[in-house]
Amino acid sequence: MNIERWQELLIGLSVATESETFSQLRSAYTQKHRAYHTSRHIDECLSLLDELKHLAERPSEVECALWFHDAIYEPMSKLNEERSANWMAEFGATVGLGSDSIARIRAHIMATRHVALPADNDSRLVVDIDLAILGAAPRRYEEFERDVRREYRWVPGMVYRPKRAAILKSFLDRPRIYHWDPVYERFERGARVNVSGAIQALVGRS
Repeated sequence: MNIERWQELLIGLSVATESETFSQLRSAYTQKHRAYHTSRHIDECLSLLDELKHLAERPSEVECALWFHDAIYEPMSKLNEERSANWMAEFGATVGLGSDSIARIRAHIMATRHVALPADNDSRLVVDIDLAILGAAPRRYEEFERDVRREYRWVPGMVYRPKRAAILKSFLDRPRIYHWDPVYERFERGARVNVSGAIQALVGRS
């Protein structure tokens, strides 16, 4: 996350450039209670988008969704994506983004709840990028699991482990985790190995 990329995003969206929202986003992603949902996650998402941008119908809208998709993150809340999408919508209205663009980006962000299949190709790309961590190299994936646990450090292990295992199993139960073929070919096999191992570690502990 850097101001130069932020300004390029705004130019790509054909809206007025500004820096206040960038500063607010950077502050949000450095909140002390975050361990995984930080600027590092956003940087990894943006880096992968750079490789996959040719798949996007509206690349700037996809990128905007990635900047905002975890802007609000409170582990105890079930409204993080909705509140993040609302923040994006308020920002969009302020800088003059069209209502159709705001609606599409909002849908992309809401798709990262991972509770339903995304409705369009760009939402599918946002979701695939968000879930790329599942197919990361084993050491990075293990770090991811540790960081998620740190964000839920207040939850007793006997509660956390089965709930986390159930979330992970929901991904394995899908016919495929990733929607776009290039992402599937790159990450699917590793994701299933990583997630299966994590589930075993979670349910195998006393």
